[in-house]
Amino acid sequence: MKFSVFQTSQIGGRKRNEDRMGYTYSKSTAIFLVADGLGGHPDGDVASQLGLQVVMAKFRDQANPKLDNVAHFLMEAMTEVHESLIAYAVSHSMTDTPSTTMVVVVVQDGLAYLGHCGDSRGYLIRQSQVLTRTQDHSLLVRDGGSGADSASELPSRHTLFSCLGASHVPFIEVAEPVPLCFGDRLLLCSDGLWGSVAESDIIQAMQDTKVSEATTALVNLALHKGGPRGDNVTALTVRWEEPDNPPG
Repeated sequence: MKFSVFQTSQIGGRKRNEDRMGYTYSKSTAIFLVADGLGGHPDGDVASQLGLQVVMAKFRDQANPKLDNVAHFLMEAMTEVHESLIAYAVSHSMTDTPSTTMVVVVVQDGLAYLGHCGDSRGYLIRQSQVLTRTQDHSLLVRDGGSGADSASELPSRHTLFSCLGASHVPFIEVAEPVPLCFGDRLLLCSDGLWGSVAESDIIQAMQDTKVSEATTALVNLALHKGGPRGDNVTALTVRWEEPDNPPG
């Protein structure tokens, strides 16, 4: 299993960084994760950090050296994050539970498995095309009080309908696995990146040979476009370097 990986997270214009990211791997499988704690809830940084810890601990416990069922693992791991956040709120006598979005990719047997909850995104980019992308668990809400004359002119925002730590059972989505080809790129990011950067810019940056340069360029662009009040920006990029038809 051959891949290169680079990750970075910047605070942007916020008072603290509530994003978390991480990866680990065994001889036969690897996991990559980005979590974005919800700023409208208490302890968003605690939520994303706890989510990262729960998933990674479960992976290290079960990847010996492979996961028996990747899709089941992803569903179960994110459910455990949700339950851990509720337990945290109860133990700290909190009326509002810390919450986080999450996107996770597991690579095993040359297949990429994407799981997510919320609007942190996962992209699989092959050459100059987005082969697959997670679909945000959010609704587009238009502001009718803006005084605009038409719906197309109304400002809009995205409102989450699912996250880990929510008061209701979260919607956790695990996509069908996708076979990886040499040179494929996986990008995991918080909405601080994709909310500021056009998808065409993401595709263009991902053409860079070095994942470090591609990731840094995207994050810097998001910070620039987000301005002084911009969100936290987090990105983790993987370049798959296993030959399509390995000898033997």
